[in-house]
Amino acid sequence: MSLLHDGVRRDALAELSRFRGEFYACLTGRGDALFELADAVLCADGPVRSLVELSLVGEHRRGHGGLYDALSQGSIDADGLRRALAAVPLPRAADGRIVLAVDITCWLRPDAHTSPERILCHTYGQGKDQHIPVPGWPYSVITALESGRSSWTAPLDALRLAPGDDAATVTARQLRDLVQRLIEAGQWQTGDPDLLVVADAGYDAPRLAFLLKDLPVQVLARMRSDRVLRRACPPRLSGTMGRPPRHGGEFAFGQPDTWGTPATETVTDTRLYGTATARSWDRLHPRLTHRSSWACQDGTLPVIEGTVIRLQVDRLPSGATPKPVWLWWSGTDATPTDADRLWQVFLRRFDIEHTFRLFKQTLGWTCPKIRTPEAADRWTWLILAAYTQLRLARPLAADLRRPWERPAPPERMTPARVRRGFRHLRHKTTCPTGAPKPSRPGPGRPPGRKNSRPTPRHNVHTARKTDPAKPASKKAPQVSNPRPRHTG
Repeated sequence: MSLLHDGVRRDALAELSRFRGEFYACLTGRGDALFELADAVLCADGPVRSLVELSLVGEHRRGHGGLYDALSQGSIDADGLRRALAAVPLPRAADGRIVLAVDITCWLRPDAHTSPERILCHTYGQGKDQHIPVPGWPYSVITALESGRSSWTAPLDALRLAPGDDAATVTARQLRDLVQRLIEAGQWQTGDPDLLVVADAGYDAPRLAFLLKDLPVQVLARMRSDRVLRRACPPRLSGTMGRPPRHGGEFAFGQPDTWGTPATETVTDTRLYGTATARSWDRLHPRLTHRSSWACQDGTLPVIEGTVIRLQVDRLPSGATPKPVWLWWSGTDATPTDADRLWQVFLRRFDIEHTFRLFKQTLGWTCPKIRTPEAADRWTWLILAAYTQLRLARPLAADLRRPWERPAPPERMTPARVRRGFRHLRHKTTCPTGAPKPSRPGPGRPPGRKNSRPTPRHNVHTARKTDPAKPASKKAPQVSNPRPRHTG
């Protein structure tokens, strides 16, 4: 057993050293300063609260001027780093498939009036269902999920959304590039189960499935409880006149009398949620219109069929009243085993929230007051590379627990506890940076001379509700008794 454990440690150390070497090769400008900055994030005592304080960490041998110069003037080969992230060992589900979770997290910059390309980001207030728009930089992040209960994920890509970007289109392009990299890295081969993409209700799941239909990808996403889908069109009788219909009867999530008999129904006892009842209905699709993201679609809109799963649990860990969760899966003909597997995989999607919390509260992703979005992208890639090193160091880190914490085996240690012992592992891995060269600070602005070129200020970009090229339509007359709003 000891020889086997030593072999695992040697392999883990070799993999960690290999990734550190590839990470350093991707730092094409100010590479030594950027690499040591990432090491300072990993070896700092406690959470990262200030960017300049990282220059006082022993692993960062440059001064604070070189730190800021590296972030503002350095360069990173993002495509090369994406390939390096796709080549590291990835967690897989119980059936051997790779499960990818997509979500958007925001770097809020409400007072950064000199920072360009800020977008209004929706945040939750303390009130019930209170949404507050705050200016910031939204990032679309893709991670690979583990199968069991864990706070670990494997971040594979991060992309900042520019003003005017459609989230579904950008995410589909981002997923397409990632799947191609995974195939090139040998993570997926012909005959393996399809990759499963898990998303929340903010994504248009049928559109994602339509844009990725030529890839070995399945889409699983939550839908709002007010959605109305359509059933498959019934067989057309011979001799029927007129154009054949494309949609069947309505399936309204909020109207149980439209559901009919479910295709599958399972009951599972869980420790956290009590009894979980999952029912599924096969071959349901939304009725699409030439609006929103489908406005540029030419010709007849497609019929995208899938499986709808309704999950109802007895209780929630927070003590709140549980509400039913509606899921849409791009596959059809789901078996009871598929339905159970899908809703359990969807619950694992919330592990990405632990990763975002670690990025912001421990690794200090959003603490720097960076002005340009290009510098924010460089800092984001450093955080992803640092987290990947923590994940590769899981079998190597010692459990440096606090007196009030319980002992934990290596497979149950959290990312924050692995980070405590990374300083003791760093000298055993590859450290390709060179010694800093002596230098003197620049002269700066002469005393008494004012700044004659103030930094330009930028407005926050907001989404336009109407196309300025089209004439404004007349206001529709008010209806005294309108029909209930159905969202397809």
